[in-house]
Amino acid sequence: MQHFSAADFLSWERFYRANVISGLSGFKPAFLIGTQDLLGRPNLALFQNIVHLGANPALIGLVNRPREASPHTLANLEATGWLSLNAVGASFVEQAHQCSAKYEDGISEFDATGLTLLQRPGIPVPFVAESPVQVVLRVEQVLPLPLNGTHFIIGSVQQFFLADGLLGPDGYLCAEKAELVCTAGLDAYYLPARIGRFAYAKPGKEVTPIQ
Repeated sequence: MQHFSAADFLSWERFYRANVISGLSGFKPAFLIGTQDLLGRPNLALFQNIVHLGANPALIGLVNRPREASPHTLANLEATGWLSLNAVGASFVEQAHQCSAKYEDGISEFDATGLTLLQRPGIPVPFVAESPVQVVLRVEQVLPLPLNGTHFIIGSVQQFFLADGLLGPDGYLCAEKAELVCTAGLDAYYLPARIGRFAYAKPGKEVTPIQ
């Protein structure tokens, strides 16, 4: 097994180091974050650092890069208090990746990538029409992380929209049926395959598969 110390990876070239360190956390979900500014101009950004925080209340967290590196999403959600999560599917993964480009303020990623802008009545954020899983989050907290200049955003789930056939009778959301992709490192995308589902684990109880 190879061993690397902090002295080792701090000496590496910037992009090589970023590739390695970002890969240490393994596979991550891929979402397009939809926001709009106070003028109603839409913005779309690719995020990988999405985390489930709880079901009651229903909370989801995400990490925004330092403001100077990725200002538009953060400024928009701070101004309006809303954002949408749009899960990335295999059919539009290249367009989703292009949304990680640093477009100038006022340029719509929808226009630049050809993704379809979807607006729903009464909801102040845009959606990606191609996405099979769309979630509306109201911003509850924006927590600056002084350690590296990032921001941890906590949103409460207000509404969500699922493509037909994804929700099982026990509430299981079948991500593989939707062909949702995950990411590894900075630029690799995968279609995950389910190994199995198992019943709630208890001490001394044999692991039981769920069909």
